Amino acid sequence: MRERPMSAFVAEALREADLRRPAAPEMVPSTLPEAGVDELARAAAAGSTEAVARLYDALVDRIYRYTAMRLRRREDAEDITQLVFERIVTNLPRYRHGSRPFEAWAFRIARNAVIDHVRRHRSHESLDVAREHGVGDGLDAITLHGEAIRELRSAITTLTPDQQEAIALRYAAGLSAEEAAQVMGRRAGTIRGLTFRAVASLRRRLADGDRGAS
Repeated sequence: MRERPMSAFVAEALREADLRRPAAPEMVPSTLPEAGVDELARAAAAGSTEAVARLYDALVDRIYRYTAMRLRRREDAEDITQLVFERIVTNLPRYRHGSRPFEAWAFRIARNAVIDHVRRHRSHESLDVAREHGVGDGLDAITLHGEAIRELRSAITTLTPDQQEAIALRYAAGLSAEEAAQVMGRRAGTIRGLTFRAVASLRRRLADGDRGAS
C-alpha cells in the first residue's frame, strides 16, 4: 500500500483536540515510540496529538488491508480507510479504556463503515484487485504460487459472509480471535470455527483448481 498523508479533516481534528483537551500527564513524547496501541489510545483521548499521529501510523495499513479485502475497488478501499480514521479521531473522547481493546474498538468502526458502504452501493463482492494489495499474504496456512492467487480471489467470494468477515479480520487486519469476536459480536470460539472452515474451504478449492489444471 502506498503511503498516504492524513487528510485535512484529520489534521484539523488534531489541532482542535490539542486546544480543547490537556495533554496526557504521564505520556510524554519521548515515551510514545515504545507505547502500545492501548497506551497510545489513552494518550490520544487525553489530547496528545503525537499519540494520534502514531495511532494513524500503527493502524492505517491494517485498516486498508481489511477494507481492501471487503470491497471491490481500490479507490473505495482508500476512501473508506480515510473515513474510518476520521471517525476514530472524532470518537476518541468517547473511547473508554478497559471496555474493550482499542484495536477491537477501531475495527468495529471500520466494519460499520464497510457495511454502510456496501449497503449504499449494493456491492457484495470482495475486492477484484486483491492481488495488488497483498490480501492473500496473511493466509499463511495456504501456499500460493503464481496464478494460484487468482484462484484465491475467486474462492474467497464463495465463502459465507461471516467467513469472509472472519478471514478479513484475522488475516488482513491481524486481529486475534478474541478481538475479532468483539468486532463481530460473536464468541472467540465461533470466530476460530469460521476461520478454520474458511481456510479449509479455500484449501480445497485451490487444490481442485490445481488438479483441474493438470
